[in-house]
Amino acid sequence: MEQKLTVALPGRAYDIEIERGLLDRAGARCRALLPRAKRLFVLSDTNVAPLYGGRVVGSLEAAGFAVRLRVLPAGEGSKSAGNLASLWEEMMAFGMTRTDAVVALGGGVIGDLGGFAAATLLRGVDYIQIPTTLLAQVDSSVGGKVAIDLAAGKNLAGAFWQPRGVLIDPNCLETLPDRDFASGMAEVIKYGCIRDRALFYLLDHCGDRAGVMAFIERIILTCCKLKCEVVLEDERDTGARMTLNFGHTVGHAFELSGGYMRWTHGEAVAAGMVLAARLGIALGVTPAGVDGQIEGILRKFQLPTAIACPWETVEEAVGIDKKRAEDAITLILLSRLGRALPHRMEKEALFAALRPLMEGGAA
Repeated sequence: MEQKLTVALPGRAYDIEIERGLLDRAGARCRALLPRAKRLFVLSDTNVAPLYGGRVVGSLEAAGFAVRLRVLPAGEGSKSAGNLASLWEEMMAFGMTRTDAVVALGGGVIGDLGGFAAATLLRGVDYIQIPTTLLAQVDSSVGGKVAIDLAAGKNLAGAFWQPRGVLIDPNCLETLPDRDFASGMAEVIKYGCIRDRALFYLLDHCGDRAGVMAFIERIILTCCKLKCEVVLEDERDTGARMTLNFGHTVGHAFELSGGYMRWTHGEAVAAGMVLAARLGIALGVTPAGVDGQIEGILRKFQLPTAIACPWETVEEAVGIDKKRAEDAITLILLSRLGRALPHRMEKEALFAALRPLMEGGAA
């Protein structure tokens, strides 16, 4: 059964469509969304293209589009300035005009890179998100944040560029490796922590991947609704949207410490959420026991609750955090399970509160 959710941004509204089998109807849906387009540049990676590239390209060609498929190596390393420049040149060689579009077929890396290429080519062309990972389906494909990584850190060059549409086929999750599914679950659990306690309890009841898949359409729709609410309130990430970064501030340090290779984004965020809950308790913001609830559900989905990280890496990651301003940073803490709030702290005060928690075994 199809589920549809409209992201009602003024002048830039688009639909998120969720339906099993939607991948095979990508051509018809893209034709409806892009009636003037002649060319579609499909970006994918070496994990996804062998599974779904042929089906999507065939569907798009059957709908009358000329299609170019570009496949990049899977992994965070593809989200680079070099690849972005290469894509610009390939798109122009393909003959793209401002009425043509990009299709991002893959996970968060492909969505970020493909979206940023679309945002900057010819001063902006349309793009369609076809997310194939759980993390991308519930989070990164929605909201219009697109970016590449720099040597200084993740997602430091980017734009806000809303897609023309998001096509989510839950059947794609059947081929997702267990570790990647667990990584996506970290973001799903995050939504329960920050905005929907009932979702948290549902996930806790599901208990494992099979349990989640029994409710997957409901879970994806709930997460997308929650993110849409935040995006409509704060598209440019200056207020309420910052709460989506619960667990991310120190989580980015965990990713950095592993060279963006050892830990997945979801694994780093999972450990970051536990640490953020403990910090909130230490500061008197978060009720006692919330950290234990988060730890318990993370363990059910084989996610880490602690990651060892050099202190200097924490200082480095906080220093480049996009939520910082001068010598202060806005942390996301929980006032209770299911409710997050921004909490501004001077960096030195943050470090003084955080370091004992990490040295005490929190990470």
